[in-house]
Amino acid sequence: MGRLKEPEASGMRPVRRARVAVAAVFAVHGAVTGSFATRIPWIQERLDLSAGQLGLALAFPALGASFAMPLAGRISHRFGARPALRGLLALWTAWLVMPPLSPGLVWLCGALFLFGATSGMSDVAMNALGVETENRLGRSIMSGLHGMWSVGALTGSAAGTIAAHAESDARLHLGIAAAALTVLGAVACHWVLDLRSAPEEHPPPRFALPPRSALIIGAVGFCAVFAEGASLDWSAVYLRDVLDSSPGVAAACTTAFSCTMAGARLIGDAVVGRFGATRTVRAGGVLATTGGVLVITAPGPALAITGFGLIGMGIAVVVPLAFAAAGRSGPAPSQAIAGVATITYTSGLIAPAAIGSIANLTSLTMSFCLVTALALGLVAGAGVLRTPPSDAAPRHDPSASQAKLP
Repeated sequence: MGRLKEPEASGMRPVRRARVAVAAVFAVHGAVTGSFATRIPWIQERLDLSAGQLGLALAFPALGASFAMPLAGRISHRFGARPALRGLLALWTAWLVMPPLSPGLVWLCGALFLFGATSGMSDVAMNALGVETENRLGRSIMSGLHGMWSVGALTGSAAGTIAAHAESDARLHLGIAAAALTVLGAVACHWVLDLRSAPEEHPPPRFALPPRSALIIGAVGFCAVFAEGASLDWSAVYLRDVLDSSPGVAAACTTAFSCTMAGARLIGDAVVGRFGATRTVRAGGVLATTGGVLVITAPGPALAITGFGLIGMGIAVVVPLAFAAAGRSGPAPSQAIAGVATITYTSGLIAPAAIGSIANLTSLTMSFCLVTALALGLVAGAGVLRTPPSDAAPRHDPSASQAKLP
């Protein structure tokens, strides 16, 4: 990608303020996901959808994101990083109200297509600003930023748990959440880095294949994000349908999953600094695999909730480390990061549909056998995320007035 000029004042204070702001953006984005995930059983019951039909509907966010994610760079190029993020995030938060209003399967598929499109574009924009903020600070913050996404998902899922336990109408619940999160997102975006394209710069391509160096890194990220997407969207359904849990207990499982992910990501930078990326991811793969085994063998909800919690803890730091490894993987770090992001986030959006399809053909328990197998893949692939011997964060040149966005 080309070079961008930043009109903000020099010095580290604006960068530190931008770090807080982009962390808040991550939290808002996560809150939308957590809010929606806890009400999937309500939508399924209201529309009388089978597991296969629900899986089909949940494939449409993946289609929407795959179509729209490459457009995020061009939008940022035209309008600037801050206005682009503000607009894309507002579209994502506001669209939360639409899925529960769908009167049938076809309408739900259309609503979820646009839901995925707005999610993917805002996700690319906020991660690009997160990487640039990390470069300006000169130390790793991406695990913490993704931790704030998980905090947001936890907050949204906790509110959803309360709403589900109270048997409230999801249209009212998600309508209120959409309004509140749109306001919070707009406030947070006011303080992120305001990066602008140079006048002579050509727009980025609509689509570019990731370099070969990013493919194996993306494969490791694929395993983690598949487990994340499957657990986030299907954990509540699993407890309700397989273990005959109440709606409140089923929704609490999503909260437990989000909670363990949030905690692990918030301490992830310190753990990686102490043990290194390879050992951290390998140990995480063991935890996630153990969690998957507990889920598929659990005789009751308590053990299954524990299993989902271990999955969340085990996969928590993989995606931030994949972004960092992509940035070191070749001569075009921005293209590598974009390629890894496309692979990983498409995995997360495809996972719910794949779980539904397998459940429709066999059972939901068999679906989570696949999740367990992919978690075991983290143990084998951890070495590709190895940090350099110096374990150093990206270096920052205080005199630099230009930056690159991936």
